[in-house]
Amino acid sequence: MNVRPPRAQSEAPHLRLTWVQPEDLVGHELRQAAQDGRDAREIEERWYAAGGAPAPDRAGASEPPAPPRLRELAGHLLDELALLDSPLAADEPSGLAEIMAACPHWPGPPEAAATVGRDRLHAAWLGRAAGCLLGKPVEKLPLTGIRALARAAGNWPLATWFTEHGVAPELLAAHPWNRRSAPTSLAENIDGMPEDDDLNHPLLTLLLLQRHGRAFTTADLARLWLDELPAGRTFTAERIAYGNLLAGVEPPETARFRNPFREWIGAQIRADVHGWTHPGDPAGAAAQAHRDAVLTHTANGVYGAMFTAAALAVAAGGESDVHGCLAAGLRVVPPHSRYARAVRLGIETARTEGEFDAVVDRLHAAYDSTHHWVHVLPNAALLAAALTHADSDFTRSIGCAVSGGWDTDSNGATAGSLAGLLAGTPTALPDHWTAPLKNRLATSVPGFDRTGFDTLAALTHQEALRP
Repeated sequence: MNVRPPRAQSEAPHLRLTWVQPEDLVGHELRQAAQDGRDAREIEERWYAAGGAPAPDRAGASEPPAPPRLRELAGHLLDELALLDSPLAADEPSGLAEIMAACPHWPGPPEAAATVGRDRLHAAWLGRAAGCLLGKPVEKLPLTGIRALARAAGNWPLATWFTEHGVAPELLAAHPWNRRSAPTSLAENIDGMPEDDDLNHPLLTLLLLQRHGRAFTTADLARLWLDELPAGRTFTAERIAYGNLLAGVEPPETARFRNPFREWIGAQIRADVHGWTHPGDPAGAAAQAHRDAVLTHTANGVYGAMFTAAALAVAAGGESDVHGCLAAGLRVVPPHSRYARAVRLGIETARTEGEFDAVVDRLHAAYDSTHHWVHVLPNAALLAAALTHADSDFTRSIGCAVSGGWDTDSNGATAGSLAGLLAGTPTALPDHWTAPLKNRLATSVPGFDRTGFDTLAALTHQEALRP
């Protein structure tokens, strides 16, 4: 019997955790500082002089690992960067009272109680799943790759699922599908809704409401995550906040401490159930989404959750015009914030350009050189543009949202959620989007694996009726 000698310590493989290595976080924080108008030039010079690298462009971890001295320096620099004042802070508060004070058209309480039916919620769940699934195989791909793959399959503008059928091998080699998603999200592979954080978080919100009701606190959400959400199912700001909780950091400091992703898209993808369960009450939905969002995000990252929740709330209450939903979302966002400007840019560009490809090109020209593909601002502009251009049509809503690139599955999910609510019933959604879902989803959230979307609609309906 041959016995292999133990591997030498120097040969041991390195564990590279995404979104947490201090040496990877500095580059992202420097980029956020530039966006905020904070003067970080001296810190940036020290970082690069010491051998530090920019943030990874698309992945969450760089290679190789940093030596101990550089990792220690990274921690110190992150703390120094946090002390720099932003000239935009006055226009972009994070506290709910300050946000409300900054919004001159903050909505009042609903004049009459509105209700939302199970069928409308069923369509919202299906729409969120279909839009997410459409975007999964091309997540992280550049815009040129998405367009090339879809056009090669005769699927442009996007009207159905991505597929390898009919696509040349050399094109697939040049633009490989998302490695983890392709086995479950290409047309030839779909067999129900696979697990995704864009569905896990709505399930967790439902579980949160079941346990604590509408009076939940941010600390309640934190405890729920620690009890029920595997750490490996978190990403970007959520992973940082999760680690902060384990280190004893209290919310809302969990959103700020060494968290360069605090204005990325994570809170926005958690907002749907807050909107669905507040039909006709955008202010109530936004306030509830705020308590969720501040666990992980600040300022524009929080506004993404509030905007989405408010827009969905008016749709759940019976609003039939997508443009009215977007306008309602803007009423809960400080008008001088970068988030409000991004949404307005998306809407105005979609109204100006006749072809959606031209809309997307203008948005990428505005954001590609300054923002990461998971940052909330470019994705907010794209989402608003896609929904405006699609004018409530379900296929066009999710197709435009995904075809614009950036965070494809998240944008597809939110667009599908709103378009599903506006459609009103599951039967109003095209069968080629809903049939492959087979009325089940996979998830690591306890108690929900293989649950049907009709069951989820019934459970959500119960929470919408709860006082």
